[in-house]
Amino acid sequence: MLSVLGATAVGLLVTALGHPRIGVLAIGVALIAAAVLRRALPQVGMLAVRSRFTDMVTYGLLGVAITLLALVMEPKPVLDIPFLESAVRFTVR
Repeated sequence: MLSVLGATAVGLLVTALGHPRIGVLAIGVALIAAAVLRRALPQVGMLAVRSRFTDMVTYGLLGVAITLLALVMEPKPVLDIPFLESAVRFTVR
């Protein structure tokens, strides 16, 4: 838990210092790592509030979504998703 929180804190700090793509990417990777760690660790003690499956799916989907958003950030997006520009123009008129 501390490693995921530490990586997220580093991502927030890097974002605040003016490198948003790198910071948001670090946050997304930290959430993906949380999903992997939740699957790999046999016992989580008092942290086991939800089922393992729920935690893995939630952390995994949020991590992938945040990582993809970091890769399509302007300026100079690393990843080009064709329908994204029309979806943004439709929602933000």
